[in-house]
Amino acid sequence: MNVALPTLSLNDRVAEQIRERIVRGEFQPGSRLSEVALSESLEISRNTLREVFRLLTKEGLLRHLPNRGVFVAIPSMASIMDIYRVRRMIECQALQQAIPQHPARKEMREAVAAQKQLRAAGRWVEVGTGNMRFHKGVVALADSERLNTLFSHLLVELRLAFGMLGDAEFMHAPYIDLNAQILERFEAGDMEQAAKLMHDYLTHSERVLLSVYARRMSDAGMVL
Repeated sequence: MNVALPTLSLNDRVAEQIRERIVRGEFQPGSRLSEVALSESLEISRNTLREVFRLLTKEGLLRHLPNRGVFVAIPSMASIMDIYRVRRMIECQALQQAIPQHPARKEMREAVAAQKQLRAAGRWVEVGTGNMRFHKGVVALADSERLNTLFSHLLVELRLAFGMLGDAEFMHAPYIDLNAQILERFEAGDMEQAAKLMHDYLTHSERVLLSVYARRMSDAGMVL
């Protein structure tokens, strides 16, 4: 018997489009979103867009400033630390308990291959997008739609943090080969080593991101 998949509402579809544009680096943290321009590009009414803005504001992705408009949120240091805490819990366990034949390995392979091609072309913002695709593949190993949804939201917030740094090559270049190493260990059936590599990877990534983020925020005269 075929089970009908739930149909997303218009608001949910538009919200997901905006999240995806944040992930791709099209909307930078702190930037103002034009209600007129965005409603036209998405081909929706301004009333619908305002409802979507309210939804994304509750998620912490947007911020409404009275008499000024709606802005892309700037994540805090505490939120970045929390994101990495959750990532280590989810991704390392997903690798430990997965099997090498899991269908998600195709997504992981394609993400690594795409990253290497983008690196050769010097397209570093897109390398970052490919990196997120790899990690979504890792989480998919857990076979949990709830975790997939949660992780997708976490990655949007994380992309906002990366967007504050302004140096995509510095932030993403070291991790392309690490992704490849994790994939290699996973496909070889060495789940413990794959999980260890992921834990070390995430710990290093968090330290680098927090260090650079703190310096950039201080230089900009912003309160952490």
